[in-house]
Amino acid sequence: MPIWFAYTLIVLLVITSVLLTMLILLHRGKGGGLSSMFGGGVSSSLAGSSVAEKNLDRYTVLVGLVWFACIVGLGLWLRLQVGTGS
Repeated sequence: MPIWFAYTLIVLLVITSVLLTMLILLHRGKGGGLSSMFGGGVSSSLAGSSVAEKNLDRYTVLVGLVWFACIVGLGLWLRLQVGTGS
């Protein structure tokens, strides 16, 4: 595989790592969390969690899957490079 593939995965890995860290910090913990600063603290008593919290969960899972795919892709790329002797 070409070297630009590895560089693309590394850049994507750095971006998703920073984004994943920010998304995790936005989640509501036991005491409210940072998500209440951006409107995530307003929830209805019947639903349990607000739409903002559900969307935050979805975005976090999506970014986590992209992060995981980058890790696996880099591992496979490294294995192919070591196997070919390049």
